[in-house]
Amino acid sequence: MGALLALASALFYGLADYAGGLLSRRVDFTAVALAGQLGGLVLTLVAAPLVPAPAPAGTDLAWGALSGAGTGAGMLFLYRGLSRGAMSVVVPVSAVGGVALPVLVGVALLGDRPSPLSWLGIVVAVPALWCVSRTPSAPASASGVGTASGVGTEPGVGAGDGSGAVVDGLVAGLGIALQYVALAQAGPGSGIWPVVVGRVAAACTILPPAVRAVRSGRSRLRLPVRLAGAAAATGGAAALALVCYLLATRAQLVVVAVVLSSLYPAIPVLLGVTALRERLRPVQTAGLAGAGAAIVLLTLN
Repeated sequence: MGALLALASALFYGLADYAGGLLSRRVDFTAVALAGQLGGLVLTLVAAPLVPAPAPAGTDLAWGALSGAGTGAGMLFLYRGLSRGAMSVVVPVSAVGGVALPVLVGVALLGDRPSPLSWLGIVVAVPALWCVSRTPSAPASASGVGTASGVGTEPGVGAGDGSGAVVDGLVAGLGIALQYVALAQAGPGSGIWPVVVGRVAAACTILPPAVRAVRSGRSRLRLPVRLAGAAAATGGAAALALVCYLLATRAQLVVVAVVLSSLYPAIPVLLGVTALRERLRPVQTAGLAGAGAAIVLLTLN
């Protein structure tokens, strides 16, 4: 059951990534991100009373807030890297960092002991994730990650490298890792309230730099009603992904749940091929094959 929930998390995150990428072609991505966090907050507020939460302790909510801060910080550094035109560096570095760091923490600090098959799945998943995410350019989405399929890319944006891009990718990956590791520490007695608190923390993390961008004239936070609703729905899907991930960690090793949930970049790639008739590059084909193999290995236990 834990593996299925983690895969559901990857599915919802991938859908949010894809939809957020399409929206970011039409309006400012900062507005999409903030509307997404509010949409996620509304959805989780509605859902939280429906999930048993006999004893939501303050520490559980604090872990949720720390997770949300990781989400917000990851988004900010990812956006900064993307704004520099460093898509081919920032997206794969952040994606791989977001899965590798939680695995290290889970094994070294949390006492997780994956089976040999799970270890093989993890070893296969990390380079597969890099290959799937490796694109000439990718937009930012309301879920806090870049669209692996390249949907929503702006013409003329190159794959700028350099140490700044690597740093942005590493810090974004650290934020994503913090999102996953911190949320997994919330006890089962808290229900999904840590995800609710996390949406508030993520919005609070994103809002100050967004306001500064508006004041400087570099960004606008206004959205047409229809697009605001779409952005909110996208954020709702991302929040649902975190809910599935949180529930998965209660039925599965954290490292396995993280790796399966982190395979979300495969979803926008597949949607790009089927819905937008994009062509798969050889490296993405290899990545998809590796992701499929990793899923089989990680779910055989």
